[in-house]
Amino acid sequence: MSFAAARRRMIERQLRQRGIGDERVLAAMGEVPREAFLPEALRERAYEDSALPIGEEQTISQPWIVAAICQALELDGSELVLEVGTGSGYSAAVLARLAAHVVSIERHQSLSREAADALATLGVRNVEIVVGDGSLGVRERAPFDAIAVHAAAPAPPPALVDQLADGGRLVVPISGEEADVLTLLRRTGDRVETKNLGPCRFVPLIGEEGFDG
Repeated sequence: MSFAAARRRMIERQLRQRGIGDERVLAAMGEVPREAFLPEALRERAYEDSALPIGEEQTISQPWIVAAICQALELDGSELVLEVGTGSGYSAAVLARLAAHVVSIERHQSLSREAADALATLGVRNVEIVVGDGSLGVRERAPFDAIAVHAAAPAPPPALVDQLADGGRLVVPISGEEADVLTLLRRTGDRVETKNLGPCRFVPLIGEEGFDG
């Protein structure tokens, strides 16, 4: 099966049939070649319904997780988005099709370089990658209309909540004993509403407002 055919099957079987109904998200997932963000030896597995290793003990997220986070952020194309955990750059490429600009922070220099190369090869120009502690966000670029976190935190990092614009949305996995819980926070003035989006599994968020490395 070609990568294009596998991508179409992913959209129908892994995403649409499992509750992803935002057509902009489905279109973005259908446009981004996941194989371009994987090591050569793993590209034939690009459209498996699972996370895959990318080095530095990190993973490229399961396609459904990427789509679920993007759908929960309710992006219309005008937003400034912060992504915590660039990883392979795959999620950044999807977000780049859904928002105006993406600031993506990654603590591993090697992964940030590889992600930047993959994004440049695909001609993605509205993503900037920062190396640093993602649990602290990128305060100098705040406020953000939306924040996507790709690692599990012990609690919503206060720095990220503070960097949300009024009306902004933050999606973050919260660590649990049996499973992590994908959680949506929506800020309205000084009030923050929280919604449980379901169980998931992520690598830990390492940093000052995350877990110790």
